[in-house]
Amino acid sequence: MIPTLNEERNLPHVFAKLPAMITEVIVVDGGSKDRTVEVARQLRPDAKIVQQTRKGKGNALAVGFGACTGDIIVMIDADGSTDPGEIPLFVQKLIDGDHFVKGSRFNHGGHSHDITKLRKLGNDGLNLVVNVLFKTNFTDLCYGYNAFWRDVVPALDLPDVGLPQPSDGSKLWGDGFEIETMINIRAVAEKLNVGEVGSTEHERIHGESNLNTFRDGFRVLRTIFSEYGRMRHRRGAGLPPFSQGLKVTPAPRVTPPPMTVPVANPVATRHAADPRRESGHLNRNAGARRSEDLNQIHGRLDDLGAQPTQDLSSARARAFDDLGSRQTQDINALRRSALDD
Repeated sequence: MIPTLNEERNLPHVFAKLPAMITEVIVVDGGSKDRTVEVARQLRPDAKIVQQTRKGKGNALAVGFGACTGDIIVMIDADGSTDPGEIPLFVQKLIDGDHFVKGSRFNHGGHSHDITKLRKLGNDGLNLVVNVLFKTNFTDLCYGYNAFWRDVVPALDLPDVGLPQPSDGSKLWGDGFEIETMINIRAVAEKLNVGEVGSTEHERIHGESNLNTFRDGFRVLRTIFSEYGRMRHRRGAGLPPFSQGLKVTPAPRVTPPPMTVPVANPVATRHAADPRRESGHLNRNAGARRSEDLNQIHGRLDDLGAQPTQDLSSARARAFDDLGSRQTQDINALRRSALDD
């Protein structure tokens, strides 16, 4: 499912990397002024094109979820920042038993080529707040690359797509960038099995991002506390979490073809562009070399300790043998002299 807004130059790059396992492509357009819709139809004639009912990414996602008919829904961006080639990794996690899987740029081998130090600092702070309040272990709260079974969409309880746009041009709560935080939190608040996979975020290929660090950061913070209050209210009212209505973990209803994306190495978990990856290998080799060197040194010390003892024993044996031989020779000589005389 791909939300779009003036992305005609980016779509060819994104569509070219869609895995062959994809059976349905939903493009949700937010009123693009360029040829986004035409390009999408040219690239993928079977793509389903739907229009947003209000402004904002949150509304785009809600409209797109409603249009999906497949067993699994995967959210990717149209600007090329999320890699469609990673989709099989998300799908495999779902088949293995998770209800909801989110990408992480900061763990499991993930990486970001786009995030700034300021945004990284803000993301870490928001992660900390959520993990403390909701007792979770998120490593990347504000990343929108997610996949989940379509059965769990009701648990997310997104804003009604049929509501009208406010007359003042503002967005309804949940229609903006806060939607990604809202989805992630509601997944854990409803006790779904939430997993993470490493993902590489790339820079936008063309155009400019609509993200505003401070405005959207405070909106996300407001979302966190709002969702915490919502969770407490539902628990206080005795409403059971959505997961209790799931009899079993969703069955593996789809079987993907052989993976075209290599599974992350369980040993080298850092991204290839992370310089600490090489340092880790060097440190481990150095430790192994140090152990070998110490063993060699201990062996040499043992040899040095044994050799003097061996030398002394040999010298002592040779001295006694020589002495005994000389004494025997002298006695024999005396005996012969006496007999002669």
